[in-house]
Amino acid sequence: MIHGLATVAASTFRTLPALCAATLIAGSAWIMFVSLINVLLLNHAADWVRARVLSFSILVVQGAVAAGSAAWGAVAARFGLHSTLLFAGAGTVATTARALFLQLPDATVDLTAWNHWPLPSFDDDSLPAGADSGPVLVTVEYDVAPENAREFVKALRRYGRIRRRDGAMRWGMFRDLEKPDRYVETFIVVSWAEHLRQHDRFTHADRELEERLYRLIRGSPMVRHLVSAGTDR
Repeated sequence: MIHGLATVAASTFRTLPALCAATLIAGSAWIMFVSLINVLLLNHAADWVRARVLSFSILVVQGAVAAGSAAWGAVAARFGLHSTLLFAGAGTVATTARALFLQLPDATVDLTAWNHWPLPSFDDDSLPAGADSGPVLVTVEYDVAPENAREFVKALRRYGRIRRRDGAMRWGMFRDLEKPDRYVETFIVVSWAEHLRQHDRFTHADRELEERLYRLIRGSPMVRHLVSAGTDR
């Protein structure tokens, strides 16, 4: 809001001191806005992906600045500098109305690692290339009562987003034709080392979804780990 109002003011001022004051206020508001957004992103990103999230954010902001500069330059060439600053400032002020229906998250998110998945026991010979063996196919079988099937599918689809977020290249959900109550979740990771990293990337914030998923099944899920047979050639 302050940045937009300062831009509108800059479109009307004709003296250098007034213009300097308006640009100082607008620049300060912009720096504060970008800083707050970066802090928000860092607080809502897990440790292992924090730098990557910030890099994407900077890329989007800088790309938007470059594209916006070209766009507003074209507008200024056609309508003049006064009208362009007025339009830009008014548009910036108008965007604050989005806070009525696009509010920023204010809840505290626990992004500490929740590594609770047990690792399978196997001989070292099962991994010809050691931790670099792969790709690795992980299958998880669930026994779901018919009355919970619809809600289970919705929850598992959300769970699939977590799998892909944490490193899965492919994710799928299947239903057994011979045993309709059996659902099989599959996902592929590039190597065994990457699957171990998946264990560390699961956070306490994801715990609620997993517990909800497990409340919809009977018994405990059956997990299998399969490594590509081509790695020993």
